[in-house]
Amino acid sequence: MYRKEPKGQLKFEDFYTPFGGHLRKNNRWVKLAEMIPWEELEEKYAEQFAESGMGAPAKPFRMALGALIIKEKLGLSDEEVVEHIRETPYLQYLVGMEGYQDKEPFEASMMVYFRKRISMEMLEEVNRKVHERMVKKKRKMRKKLRRGKVTG
Repeated sequence: MYRKEPKGQLKFEDFYTPFGGHLRKNNRWVKLAEMIPWEELEEKYAEQFAESGMGAPAKPFRMALGALIIKEKLGLSDEEVVEHIRETPYLQYLVGMEGYQDKEPFEASMMVYFRKRISMEMLEEVNRKVHERMVKKKRKMRKKLRRGKVTG
């Protein structure tokens, strides 16, 4: 069973930190989260689950993919991924949590299911879409530079 998160794209400004801090927009994990079209990609992930309403709902696509990205980028074990997410607000933002929580977002054994559910085809689509967004962003920046609107 899968329940789609109704909230839409999480904005970094809305991420709750109980200690009164705010996430920096130029953090690498915030930038990466903004480059991934989560909602667009979630549809294929959701198709894998039964509509019966039986059983515990699967973790959201953003959490599954985000955890796999963290694992690969940082070279961590499954257990270390869970611990890093628990400790780090930026990683919690990447995986779609709405605010900082000092608890494990899922058990490390869930990583096995994440790897099974997110196919190589889905990963290729993620890469393609992120690349397309990066190219568009660079084109926009070049246009602004040519017009003299960006300084520095």
